[in-house]
Amino acid sequence: MAANSSPARRSGVAGRVIVVGSVNLDLVVSTDHLPAPGETVIGGRFERHHGGKGGNQAVAAARLGASVIFVGAVGDDSFGAEACAALESEGVDGSALVTVPAEATGVALILVDRLGENCIAVAGGANARLTPVAVRTAFDRIALVEGDVVLVGHEIPTETAHEALVRARRLGATTILNPAPPSGLRPETLALADILTPNRTEAAQLAKHDDELEALAAELVSRLATGGHVLISLGPAGALLVGADAVIAIEAPTVHAIDTVGAGDTLNGALAAGLAAGRGLEEAARRAVVAASLSVTRTGAREGMPGAAALDVALQG
Repeated sequence: MAANSSPARRSGVAGRVIVVGSVNLDLVVSTDHLPAPGETVIGGRFERHHGGKGGNQAVAAARLGASVIFVGAVGDDSFGAEACAALESEGVDGSALVTVPAEATGVALILVDRLGENCIAVAGGANARLTPVAVRTAFDRIALVEGDVVLVGHEIPTETAHEALVRARRLGATTILNPAPPSGLRPETLALADILTPNRTEAAQLAKHDDELEALAAELVSRLATGGHVLISLGPAGALLVGADAVIAIEAPTVHAIDTVGAGDTLNGALAAGLAAGRGLEEAARRAVVAASLSVTRTGAREGMPGAAALDVALQG
């Protein structure tokens, strides 16, 4: 895929976004500063939000007008029922969600400081029980076609992420791999991605070194499917889009950041939505960076995710 090209799709028909990933309940404490090891911080505000990188990415894409199907797993508990209802309220098709008996729905414990920076610990719960068989069953029912975009996260078992990418490529869909967290990803899994979307830290972990950014990205490109691209998110500095024959720096608009939780998920969901709508990769990436910037202006992973109208206004400004 060239930076200015878009996924092949049926004439006049927008592709769908299929997200394969995690869904959690986020338990968030806002503090003046993030605690050091052994330190207790008093006086923070507590909030509950729906999250999980996969769920967040699905919502981000749906808010931008994409037809979204979510493939994931929840526990047989009240958190799972809440998670399913939250996705459906955003227009996400949750019919491929699997309920795992005797397992808890995933939970993320999140600390956010006064500058909007965060640290996160995740109890995967049912997310760790999403199997390759469940993905095969879901994909058989979904009936992928060219023009669909499959966005796969890594808060699920590696073998399940691998199976999703194998199936997607076999059926002609565009594949995006969000390597968060990168630990345990195999070279053969990376090689199935048309687009890899790490942040700066994840890119260095995948490459096992922290050289100059463009060289780091170029090395990762060499590990992807032929014609693949790496989009490294850089927070307030925007993103870097790198392919075999192009290096494109994408600036982010200046905003007042309140909470950076979910910014990367917004970028991934917006990127998938843009590609499914037939936009070229560079245009989709630029829109995704602006969407991610807008998302940090409110507390909560999903609360600040923009709709299509808000994104269009920001792009015009």
